[in-house]
Amino acid sequence: MGWGQRNMKKTLILSTIFLAFIGASCKVDDPFVDRVVAPVLVIFEDSNGTKTSGLTTEPSVTSSASADASITVRLLELNKDGLLDFAVGIDSIPAKSVPVSFKFRTGTKITDVVTDTQGRSTLKVSWKTLGIETPVAGSSVLLSCSATYKDVPFTKYFRLTATK
Repeated sequence: MGWGQRNMKKTLILSTIFLAFIGASCKVDDPFVDRVVAPVLVIFEDSNGTKTSGLTTEPSVTSSASADASITVRLLELNKDGLLDFAVGIDSIPAKSVPVSFKFRTGTKITDVVTDTQGRSTLKVSWKTLGIETPVAGSSVLLSCSATYKDVPFTKYFRLTATK
């Protein structure tokens, strides 16, 4: 290999490293949605007390078609101070006295409910108010609940489905 080829090879390697460094230092924003981590864990409970995991994108909550729809949402702040101590772990602290707005996905508000000392708020509303005149098993409506906790607003989407 001649002297010119070595210099050209070194120049090519240095140019590649420089371009990789420049490319890696650029921050690329998410082109679809700016997301902020919710300050609380949102867990839905149906009228039977069955809980969602809180980790699903769109949890499904069930309520009897023969009575008013009932949805309970529980807000828990996660204290991670004991994360590295297996004897302590993560502590779930109820988010008390937080106003929660239940809405249709269109943004139309259904009602506001405030969480209790256990971090729970329950929406009880007629199926007719939800746009379903005569609910039958399988009837569903897409809803959301929104709140602000420690100055961080958040929204959780869910599906309410009628059961027998």
